[in-house]
Amino acid sequence: MKKPGKDGIKPYNQVITKNAKTDSGLFTIHKIDDDYFYEIPDSLFDREMLMVTRIAKTANGIGFGGGKQDEKVLRWQKKDKMVLLRVVSYNVVASDSLPIHEAVVNSNFEPVLFTFPIKAIGKDSTSTVIDATPLFTKDVKPFGFPVRQRKNYKVTRLDNDLSYIESIKSYPLNIESRHVKTYAAGDPPSNSDTGNISLMMSNSMILLPKTPMKRRMFDQRVGWFTTSQTDYGLEAQESKTIRFLDRWRLEVKDEDIEKFKRGELVEPKKPIVYYIDRATPKKWRKYIKEGIEDWQVAFEAAGFKNAIIAKDPPSKDEDPDWSPEDIRYSVVRYLASPIPNANGPHVSDPRSGEILESDINWYHNVMSLLRNWFFVQTAAINPEAQHVAFKDEIMGRLIRFVSSHEVGHTLGLPHNMGSSVAYPVDSLRSASFTKKFGTAPSIMDYARFNYVAQPGDKDVALMPNIGIYDKYAIAWGYRPILEAKTADDEKETLDQWILKHDGDPLYRFGKQQSGGVIDPSSQTEDLGDDAMKASMYGIANLKRIVPNLISWTAEDGKNYDDLKTMYEQVLGQFNRYMGHVTANIGGVYENYKTYDQDGAVYTHVDKAKQKEAMAFLQKQLFETPNWLIDENIFNKIESAGNVERIRGYQVRTLNNLLDFGRMARMSENETINGKNAYSMLNMMEDLRKGIWSELNSRRTIDLYRRNLQRAYLDRMAYLMTEKQRELPARFRRFVSRTNVDVNQSDIRAITRAELNTLQRSIRSGITRTADTMTRIHLQDALERIDAILNPES
Repeated sequence: MKKPGKDGIKPYNQVITKNAKTDSGLFTIHKIDDDYFYEIPDSLFDREMLMVTRIAKTANGIGFGGGKQDEKVLRWQKKDKMVLLRVVSYNVVASDSLPIHEAVVNSNFEPVLFTFPIKAIGKDSTSTVIDATPLFTKDVKPFGFPVRQRKNYKVTRLDNDLSYIESIKSYPLNIESRHVKTYAAGDPPSNSDTGNISLMMSNSMILLPKTPMKRRMFDQRVGWFTTSQTDYGLEAQESKTIRFLDRWRLEVKDEDIEKFKRGELVEPKKPIVYYIDRATPKKWRKYIKEGIEDWQVAFEAAGFKNAIIAKDPPSKDEDPDWSPEDIRYSVVRYLASPIPNANGPHVSDPRSGEILESDINWYHNVMSLLRNWFFVQTAAINPEAQHVAFKDEIMGRLIRFVSSHEVGHTLGLPHNMGSSVAYPVDSLRSASFTKKFGTAPSIMDYARFNYVAQPGDKDVALMPNIGIYDKYAIAWGYRPILEAKTADDEKETLDQWILKHDGDPLYRFGKQQSGGVIDPSSQTEDLGDDAMKASMYGIANLKRIVPNLISWTAEDGKNYDDLKTMYEQVLGQFNRYMGHVTANIGGVYENYKTYDQDGAVYTHVDKAKQKEAMAFLQKQLFETPNWLIDENIFNKIESAGNVERIRGYQVRTLNNLLDFGRMARMSENETINGKNAYSMLNMMEDLRKGIWSELNSRRTIDLYRRNLQRAYLDRMAYLMTEKQRELPARFRRFVSRTNVDVNQSDIRAITRAELNTLQRSIRSGITRTADTMTRIHLQDALERIDAILNPES
């Protein structure tokens, strides 16, 4: 038996003993008792590998299984008696042929994440053995629970005694590890008496292609998920951030190039294949498959046939080694989870944007979400939705719809919230139109189901399909430009494809807005080109649903939980309509353009449309919506609460209207467009006159209106005393907001003027009312106004 060398490296058979359990793949992994040894082929040293860290299983209250926590490029290096694991950055780059490349390398030094003593050299001297166990048992931050989230639960340290490796498996192109991490925590979200939180973490280490795929550069006029870098090697006189598309590597076979040039459809060298998780209930599998293969028509627009395929996985008998964790397989994962959602993340090569694999997470309770949407948006005209348990074929069609939407994300497409406004509202009531075009030009919009259609609109379509925009976007992102050698060579052709549809709303991309809506034509959950008209149709349908809620949710022996759920769904849908309309007031349209296109990128909503929106809110919401007040429903679902519920929805819209950013945009609109603008003063006058309309009519002010008027005074006090809250730096690029220095704007001056005017009107109105409660309310209102205007008196 050979003795260990002076450098501590032992003979192979002293390290990898006969009782080792060996798993061959990217690395050969040997498990000996509780320790895991990596045998790394020397050919893989200095190759880039992408590590994706996810939560595999989680404690109650901490995210959800499958949620990505970190992503890093790693490089294994052999140095003397050690193996180093380094973190590679592609955020800053320059061509290695340029002088500045050296400076970029010097400012991009790769930090060492972990070091491993070499334990042995492989039998044939072409591999190196290390003990990888400490990488997972120690608190290596990128492999565990993110530091930014540890603060939420007051995590102090890793408890090594309660942490362990669950499994490490090697596949041809990736290594999958699962390990349980238990952290001492001062504020755990569940099981607080334990004083800790436990999670199962999943780390996927993926070998990146030796030759990166050719990039395709991003253009904001076509929505796409992207990867970005700062490039110091361009001709521009500054460093420049470049963005390129995340997309699958779809290439034309050499023997089919001439066919492709002639316009014939060809099969790609390697199609996109999705497998359906074995855990998926059999009755839903065909619908998920159909949703995947619905995208074939979009890839045909890109010149490919059979480019995306859905398959059942092999059985355990057919292939006992098949695993959804193998990077070679993209899988729709069916998760037994109460989360009512589905999502479609993907893993891409940071050097090129090439999507390497994607696992769509399908949570069981997404079906309850679909049921609720379909019920509240179509039950007024659709007998198949007038129940709380749908037939399998109805639920299957809804599953197919969500499957298509989520697959779109995995192909690289983000939400296109500017799509649904392309269709005239009344066209959504036409069977011939909707059968041909669906309910939106893109399935990537949140244009759920057709709430515009009215009883009598026979055979009208109820949901979107893969639409005109989807085919266009997939063609723009995936169609090979064979004559282009580089990404820059493609730009002229890509521009031509966009300009061909310049100004056509069917081909418009509108980003998803978060934190507030500035552009009313890029909203979630809306339909059609006129929010007021579409919402009127929607409310008409809700008025048909409410009287039927009890009978449509009834079942002998069942309590009233479903009745409560569906009533709350009606309220939620009504609230969405109020949001769609409100966004027009102070709204600014955003239509992306480049210098070779005419017209402005940003334009204010027309004055008449803003006034129409205000009148709509006064009529449909601020005048008490009595049709929502149904005692037959309330006496079955609650002892009290409806008055507060109605108040809450009114206050939500009122506060949304009297938003600092919205008011700042209205002020700027008046500065630019003068009398053609719906000014802040116009809006405040109209709001006051509507909410306090009883002062001019001697009408009794009932409880609902008294609550609303007090909420108005509270918001006016807020405008007089508060300032726009500071956004954390990490949110600033994602949140839609107009910034304003409230104290130095017209907001407080106009608010003060409105309160003075209201004060005079109330004093006059008190003398004319004969109702005791109305008089008490108005006297209280005067006291409140005085406290706002004279806080120190």
